[in-house]
Amino acid sequence: MSRSATFRSVGVLAVLTLAAGLAPPTPVSAQPSGPPPTTTVEAAEDLLGDLTFSPPGGTFQNQVTVTLGTTVAGAEIRYTVDGELPTADSPRYDGPLLLTDTTELRAMPFLNGQPAGDPGTAIYLKQAVTTQHDLPVFVLDSYGQGRPGREYIDAAALLFEPPPGGTTSLAATPTIVTRAGFHLRGQSSASFEKAPYRLEFWDNEDDDADYPVLGMPEDSDWVLRGPYPDKALIREALVLDLGRELGIATPRYAFVEFYLNPDGGAVTDADYMGVYMLLETIKNSKNRLDLKQLDEDDVTLPKIQGGYIWKFDWLAAEEPIVECPGDPQTCWNFLEVVDPDPLVPEQEQWLAGHLWEFNTVLNSVNFADPETGYRAYIDVRSFVDQIILNELSREMDSYVRSAYFYKDREGKITAGPLWDYDLTFGVGGFFSNDQIAGWQYQQTRLPMTNNWIQRLMQDPAFVDDLRQRWRELRAGPLSDAQLTARVQAMRSRLAAAAERNFQRWPILSDPMVSFFFTPTNPTWQGQVDFMLDWLLRRPA
Repeated sequence: MSRSATFRSVGVLAVLTLAAGLAPPTPVSAQPSGPPPTTTVEAAEDLLGDLTFSPPGGTFQNQVTVTLGTTVAGAEIRYTVDGELPTADSPRYDGPLLLTDTTELRAMPFLNGQPAGDPGTAIYLKQAVTTQHDLPVFVLDSYGQGRPGREYIDAAALLFEPPPGGTTSLAATPTIVTRAGFHLRGQSSASFEKAPYRLEFWDNEDDDADYPVLGMPEDSDWVLRGPYPDKALIREALVLDLGRELGIATPRYAFVEFYLNPDGGAVTDADYMGVYMLLETIKNSKNRLDLKQLDEDDVTLPKIQGGYIWKFDWLAAEEPIVECPGDPQTCWNFLEVVDPDPLVPEQEQWLAGHLWEFNTVLNSVNFADPETGYRAYIDVRSFVDQIILNELSREMDSYVRSAYFYKDREGKITAGPLWDYDLTFGVGGFFSNDQIAGWQYQQTRLPMTNNWIQRLMQDPAFVDDLRQRWRELRAGPLSDAQLTARVQAMRSRLAAAAERNFQRWPILSDPMVSFFFTPTNPTWQGQVDFMLDWLLRRPA
């Protein structure tokens, strides 16, 4: 984790006493529109340290007066508004503070000029938005630093949750108010106007702060992905839901409406970014992909055997990259290790050796032997299920980008978790992925990432496994009736938010969105109909 060192100005902050004779300020937020927040207690208490802030962090209009206190007897309070922790030379708190702009207010108790307790932080976000939302609302404010590049910049992060069947707004009581950092992520999607971001929640020391989010287990690491070429807004969500039902490792997600304020001042309607997915990242942790943890000193058997997470990212892999030591005609390329991080040389050598052993067997004459062939190395069901979803959706980059695999210490090479399924069900237009007929695994890109799927499909027994699993799933979650029901449920849930999204992004009739070919139905409902029709025709 890194943090921008950019100094930020938060605008006018006046130090006032209650005797100053001003009219009462606007409250920091309206009354909550839903049940009392229950998801932020532990992390919020860590953020508060030995300080009290009244009112607590949240949103306000016009101005808000904040009173500070400390649980440290006899201590004086020093505070800052520039994002840095207070020192003995920071302004001393002598009475209520009047805030008129978005402010990260940080304070520290001192005794005799020395820190005397844990620092505290409260964030006050100025907003001028009246829209009611039936989806959760997520807000990032970068304190006037603009939109980030590939490096983290600090931000205020707030989450607002509607009650069941109700709405919420930026005037409601947020369920999360925290320090955060975010940066641009993605490959081609990084160029979208509706860009994706990598997000971390931070504590007072700029370390990870774990929060449960919208029913997902607590963690500090998240991704914000805004469906953009996917004008139905639900393509990736549908594949992730299906993957979870099939038993593939799959990140959880929630739909939100996203505001990003990069330019300072109050959050306004102009900062609305539309419908996004707030996703879990792929990582090795107890609440994500829970594998054995590899420490840097785990360099001998049996511990060195796992767990590992890696992905193939054609022309986009980043360090650490594991090179294939064998024949270039059958070797892999663009293999990026996701976990462990850091990857020590002994672990890299072991993983390369194990994958090369599997790769050699897979490309041997007896590769299909049920005892000594590829089945000794891979979890066959995971490969079968991922092929089925890749082919059903005809995801444009299937098998070559964001193609994840993992291996636990006692386990086999397993396909998954699923990631990046927006260029699906007729969207994309390259490598024939918009065509209803045909196989996506037969696409050719050079240099190749690997030949694993092509080789597996040369084994009649593997193809038979695939056919049997397909027949089983077509009688269940992949039946026309169940697929239709899933799509219609998502349609109902997103209808109001989709209308707002396409007021912000009037692209429904555009044949090209960024680099990609897209349907031109002039309504969101028509876009969903196109997707559903394509989906139901694909298995026929």
